[in-house]
Amino acid sequence: MMLEITNFYEGLVITQINDACEERNINLSDDAIHDIACLSLNQLPPRYIRHAIDAIFYIPEDERLQMTSEVKKAVNHAISKVIDNPRQP
Repeated sequence: MMLEITNFYEGLVITQINDACEERNINLSDDAIHDIACLSLNQLPPRYIRHAIDAIFYIPEDERLQMTSEVKKAVNHAISKVIDNPRQP
């Protein structure tokens, strides 16, 4: 049996990484973006869903705002960590 579930935070993190890079006018490699995503997701609690549309409708507004704030904080921390500690070739 194949389960079709995903961590709701994944989409939020990817969107926030793109927004933060655009706001800061920084261009990162794919490896750096993947590292930032992993570091960010490891700072956040998992929230598994079957359909994103369900989560959007059933998560209360105040909880969504809190989640967005936590994602921004996690992504900003991860970006700083990756920029300060670049991969060695």
